Amino acid sequence: MFTGIITDLGRVRQVERQGDARFVFETGYDTAEVSLGASIACSGACLTVVDKGPGWFAADVSAETLSKTTLGDWQAGAPVNFERPLRIGDELGGHLVSGHVDGVAEVLTRTPEGDSQRYTFRAPAGLAGFIAPKGSVALDGVSLTVNEVEDEGSGAVRFGVNIIPHTARQTAFGALRPGGRVNLEIDLLARYVQRLREKAE
Repeated sequence: MFTGIITDLGRVRQVERQGDARFVFETGYDTAEVSLGASIACSGACLTVVDKGPGWFAADVSAETLSKTTLGDWQAGAPVNFERPLRIGDELGGHLVSGHVDGVAEVLTRTPEGDSQRYTFRAPAGLAGFIAPKGSVALDGVSLTVNEVEDEGSGAVRFGVNIIPHTARQTAFGALRPGGRVNLEIDLLARYVQRLREKAE
C-alpha cells in the first residue's frame, strides 16, 4: 500500500526484453535499506525488487503489466516516480494507493495557470464512472485531486488536475507534455462505492 507521495525521481538505466522484461532503475534511495523482494511503486505500478546494488535496483515485469500500463513504452533514460510502501505510523499525506494500475490516461493539454500547470487527461471509458470532481486519482503514482470532469459522449471522460511547481520539480510531471500517457489508478473508495451501487441495482 502506498500514499501517492513521491519520494524519489529516478530513471530507467536499462531494459532487457525477452518475453517478459527486466528493468534496471537508477535511484537516490539507499538500496542497502531495500530488501530483495520488497515492493516499490514505479510511476504507479507496484514492482518487486529482484536485484540491487548501490544506487540501482532491478524489477521483472510481466507481459500483462507491459500491455496494461505505460511500462511497455519505457526506454533507457525515461524518468520514473518512486515510492516505497506505507509503514504503520507513517503520515498519510496523499490517499491510499494500491500500486495496481487500472488503465492508461492520455495527456490532452498542458496550460499555465498562475505558477502551476493545468493538465487535462482523457480516461478510458471503463473508468469514467470512478472519476469525480474533488475526488482522488493517482497518475504515474502521484496522488492528485480532480478539478473537473467532462463527459465526451463516447463513454470516455476528460478530467483536469493542477500540478504545483513543487510537484513538477519532484516528479516526472515536469517533462510531461500533450500526447504523453500516464498510468491511472482510480481511488479505492470510489471502486467500493461503485461495487455497492452495482449490487444494490
